[in-house]
Amino acid sequence: MLIKYVNGVLGTQRKFMCVTRARRFGKSIAAKMLNAYYDESVDSHALFADLSIAKDNSYETNLNKYPVIYLDVNNFTTDLKIDKSRIVYAVNDALSEELRLQYPDVPIDPEDSLSGQLLTIAEHNGKQFFMIIDEWDAICREANDAGIMRQYVDWLRSLFKTSFADRIFAGVYMTGILPIKQYNTQSALNNFEEFSMINPGPLAGYFGFTTDEVHALCKKYDMDEALIKQWYDGYQLGEVHDIYNPYAVMRAIQRRKIASYWTATTTYEDLKYYISMNYEGLKDSVVELLAGNEVRGDVGRFSNDIHEITSRDAVLTLLIHLGYLSYNDVKETVRIPNYEVQREFERTIQGGNWENIINILKDSEALLADTLSGDEAAVAEAIEYAHQDNTSILKYNDENSLASVLSLAYIFARKDYLFVREMPAGKGFADIVLVPRRNVDKPAIVLELKYNRSAETAISQIKSRQYPDALCDYVGEVVLVGISYDKAKGHTCKIDRISIESVRENGQRNRSEKIGQRNRSEKIGQRKSVRENRSEKSVREIGQRVSKRIEEVYMLIKGNPSITREELSQTLHMAPSSIQRYINELKKSRIRRVGSDTKGTWEILDA
Repeated sequence: MLIKYVNGVLGTQRKFMCVTRARRFGKSIAAKMLNAYYDESVDSHALFADLSIAKDNSYETNLNKYPVIYLDVNNFTTDLKIDKSRIVYAVNDALSEELRLQYPDVPIDPEDSLSGQLLTIAEHNGKQFFMIIDEWDAICREANDAGIMRQYVDWLRSLFKTSFADRIFAGVYMTGILPIKQYNTQSALNNFEEFSMINPGPLAGYFGFTTDEVHALCKKYDMDEALIKQWYDGYQLGEVHDIYNPYAVMRAIQRRKIASYWTATTTYEDLKYYISMNYEGLKDSVVELLAGNEVRGDVGRFSNDIHEITSRDAVLTLLIHLGYLSYNDVKETVRIPNYEVQREFERTIQGGNWENIINILKDSEALLADTLSGDEAAVAEAIEYAHQDNTSILKYNDENSLASVLSLAYIFARKDYLFVREMPAGKGFADIVLVPRRNVDKPAIVLELKYNRSAETAISQIKSRQYPDALCDYVGEVVLVGISYDKAKGHTCKIDRISIESVRENGQRNRSEKIGQRNRSEKIGQRKSVRENRSEKSVREIGQRVSKRIEEVYMLIKGNPSITREELSQTLHMAPSSIQRYINELKKSRIRRVGSDTKGTWEILDA
């Protein structure tokens, strides 16, 4: 209970608190709850009598016992009448005037500092204040002026870092999105204990809805809990691994519909601005995040100033505070938390200068179609190119790295599928399982990955281990995809389709059958020979397919030397990145570019 925690630190060295969360994560509601609880000018028994806090020993001791100062900084940043260059003076003067109106009998010197006036009142009445500053960082975020930022921080220090601050305040509770500004790696208000999206401490469970709370809400209002989890869960805060976006959950329940609610409260321009910054490694990290992977991030490289972004790590850290990424403090990694935020990233990519990622999405769309249609050669070729395109991002030496490449290659599928990496199933683990989202009329897909072993082996292991049986709530067809990588042969693929019901029946039958060891050994030998022949055939098919496409590109260029890559892409219905790969092959000996990329022409070398 938040109130219980705050009660426990009142009057101690830990009484100065700064609690920062992403927007719409209940900061202001919590601040107003504390205001109602501590404010001596009202009787709040009826508000809290039926809540758990009423049973705590500290409840009556602190209920309505303090004069409360409640400052909402947003009221000043949004007031068009205030000269923004003098906004700190406006805040100070407003509070000073309010004090004189509220305490007419106290001899307040109007020329005294605000902290001096507060000390006079506290000592005259014999009562310390409880102060709440909601959206403390609004000035920092809105004022792109280092001078105003410094002035504001100095004003806060004059209130809370003075030698007599302990005599004025029983407790101070600040909320915001960003933690307190750092100067030379140290907080400007280092007497404050901070609780943030990166380091929530004991308040982690109060940053959003927990699993138990969402379960109760879904049960009460008859909502699909699994779907709520896919869309709004995924924030890891300290030791609490499942925190839901509270705003999105409540809107979904109120409107009886799953949709993008939290991301709809702002434009995607903010996200677009930060992820488009030209810092080394940032775009590669965004690609990995879109693929569902985690990336490492050094959260210590951000000064908590939205106007001082100087590195990839600073961008990632800011996105954690803004709620676009979730942070694992043990592994020091970040990831996209849920489907709602994933969609926002994808919208941002489509609306920005991200041609390379847009091409990846186009290639991925074709890969998903080829997978569902059973085109093994096309799938193997697409995975081969995805590997080549992303060697700068991923090391490629085992089945885990192969899984990372597949996550990138199948980015487009996240629109219709829920990805599960290393899904426990049957006797072993399926490397990636694509479970259709609700109301998506497509089959489930099970990907088994093998490094230096055949694709047929992968398919056999899927069936023998009864992987699809792990899709216990799924009914219908399952596409089994075995993908292998061999340094000499490249990628090979084997695709099969089965009914999950038949697999379950076979699983029961297989458990009751006994197969002789001699017959089994003979069959294994026969299958090995067949697998090797099939693997060689698959490699030949890929080579033939690539050669055919290269010739198609060559003939179009030969017939029209002025043709552009975009025109080739539209004519052959291929992604621009695929066209570029074929052109690169042709440029080795058969064509060359004369002039610029935009106004030049192609010259045929083997005419």
